[in-house]
Amino acid sequence: MESALYLIPVTLGESPLERVLPSYNIEVIRGIRYFIVENVRSARRFLKRCDKNIDIDSLTFFTLDEHTRPEEMRDYLSPLLAGNPMGVVSEAGCPAVADPGADVVAMAQSRGLRVIPLVGPSSILLSLMASGFNGQSFAFHGYLPVDSVRRVKKLHELERGIAAGQTQIFIETPYRNNKLIADICNTVKRNLRLCVACDLTCENETVTTRRVDEWSKGGYDYGKRPAIFLLYH
Repeated sequence: MESALYLIPVTLGESPLERVLPSYNIEVIRGIRYFIVENVRSARRFLKRCDKNIDIDSLTFFTLDEHTRPEEMRDYLSPLLAGNPMGVVSEAGCPAVADPGADVVAMAQSRGLRVIPLVGPSSILLSLMASGFNGQSFAFHGYLPVDSVRRVKKLHELERGIAAGQTQIFIETPYRNNKLIADICNTVKRNLRLCVACDLTCENETVTTRRVDEWSKGGYDYGKRPAIFLLYH
């Protein structure tokens, strides 16, 4: 197996592996003994789903999350430098996209090490595909500000991006989903369209695009469900 840093996508929720991940990914996982992960517990669970016979206790895990300090990462790539393949695994979806894994990928690139991204589900691309919005020009903003004044300012910035023909994509902590939709309805122009893509690739998946004035009438409940939001004209 080639010595490289493999970026290994994870399912979005509990969707069946065979539905969203190529069998090649499982082969790669079986050949790796060193993993850089966002959360060790969930990574161990994911790897066991990929291969129930995998010897989890024989694997080495390095934690990379929002609390990891740069000096802690200094030796994370030592196994790769010694000729061993390594894997990067995030909590869900594609590693290094809106994910701390980007930092270790940057380290690998700066050292001239081979980086191999594997195919897998991305909530950003899946939601964009199903929204009916512009897929040639778009921007992903991560989480919008929680502070109400800063959030309103940010939403108006997104409106300017939309006016330039760009789809605006963002996320929220699940328990605040309904509040975010209400804030959007109370802030942006009512003729804009909002798409809410929820539980992507899972059994309860829904992707709904409506005008903001329709969303403002209520009748929705996305509380505690993983969702991604898109705005366009």
